[in-house]
Amino acid sequence: VAAAICGVDKLSARCRSTVASSSVNRLIAGACAVRAVPGGGSDRIRAQDVIARLAGALTVKQVVEVIAEIGRTTLNVGHTHLALLPAEPATPGRTLTMITDQTTSKECRAFGERVLLSHPDVMTTAIAGCRPVFAESPDNLRQQLPDQGCIERLLDDGERAWIALPLVAAERTLGALRFSFTSQREIEQDDAFFLGTLADQCTTAIMRALTYEREYDTAQAFKRSLNPRSLPMIDGLTLALRSHPASRHLPMGGDLFDAFALHDGRVAAVVGEAMGKGIAAATHMGRSRVMMRALALTNPPPAAVLTGLDRIFEATEEAEQLTTLACMTVEPGTGEAVLALAGHPPPVLISPDGTAVLCNVAPGTPLGWPTTRQQGSLAIPPGHTALLYSDGLVTHRQRGMDAGLADLRSAVGAAPAGTLTDPERLLTHLLTHMLGGHEQDDDVTVLAVHIPAP
Repeated sequence: VAAAICGVDKLSARCRSTVASSSVNRLIAGACAVRAVPGGGSDRIRAQDVIARLAGALTVKQVVEVIAEIGRTTLNVGHTHLALLPAEPATPGRTLTMITDQTTSKECRAFGERVLLSHPDVMTTAIAGCRPVFAESPDNLRQQLPDQGCIERLLDDGERAWIALPLVAAERTLGALRFSFTSQREIEQDDAFFLGTLADQCTTAIMRALTYEREYDTAQAFKRSLNPRSLPMIDGLTLALRSHPASRHLPMGGDLFDAFALHDGRVAAVVGEAMGKGIAAATHMGRSRVMMRALALTNPPPAAVLTGLDRIFEATEEAEQLTTLACMTVEPGTGEAVLALAGHPPPVLISPDGTAVLCNVAPGTPLGWPTTRQQGSLAIPPGHTALLYSDGLVTHRQRGMDAGLADLRSAVGAAPAGTLTDPERLLTHLLTHMLGGHEQDDDVTVLAVHIPAP
């Protein structure tokens, strides 16, 4: 599992750096050596454009988006469809999974729809014969496909010409790529050669994307195993959690969270963040959570927990490993709480009337930095909610901490009636408001501690 996580980070970094480096030119040279494209400089430029764009596509969805854009701009394509075969051996009921460009205005197939390989279609014909299928008009398609009903469905969707390209790598057929046009179209020789180059590069990009997605999913499963599977159910206190990984083409981060009952009846609630990405951040986060829980169960005051973590970090962790933490203990029913921070953003106290106030506690320094840890008292009155969060909730590349906290207060003030006293609905509302409209470039963890009103 650790190897898978390391692999996904390396793969992501390698793919992103390829776009901006001279390795793109080496890929272009290699592609042109394999497939000689006639037509001179214009065809070489088209091939270079294909390879440069696909080099930055990490996921299958991104590959389809790039291919669709290339089809629209170079061939005036109306619709783009990708169909993938499962990796398991061929069986009588083998199916294709449709992956459709979501930017087109009308789709013939739904995203994720499964189609029997035995069903006569433009793409299944290309896969079965392991050759391109060109149909320049409906009459030409009727000569190639026995299923007239299939042809009529395509015509109903406004399609009048079709190209299907099998995607083959190392004697394995991955699937097929289909372009359709809204008017009849004659396929020129130069277009045919360009389409061959496009199929070659699409196959390479799909193989890379499938590997990345498989390793990414394995890495995320490992990360989830390091955090608690569920939150405790406690009378007089309600907990709610949201934990969202960064966008799929970015390496995973090291957010930490936990909530558990202490021996004296209080509840510990913790959110932290190990700076960095990938295997190092994830494993460090897992170690930190285990150490934190052991210290809290032995000596619960938050300042004592942070002091104990400082000693462990100084003895066992690398000096450059930066970790922040917000540690709070709460009395169920009354909401009397004690809070200590280790360089982490302060919790936000949300009232039922729609106001949000930062908790005024000494910010402290990250774990492992020599300091005298301080803690402060905090009251969470009945009906109120204390919100602990990682900085991914309020910051991203276009928004700093101050602006993010202002947006958070605005989101609280705009919450619909009844949302502020329901922590599950509250978190759904806040994440929709805070994460919408931009790419999520960091993991986001939010833990709500709500004291129900009598």
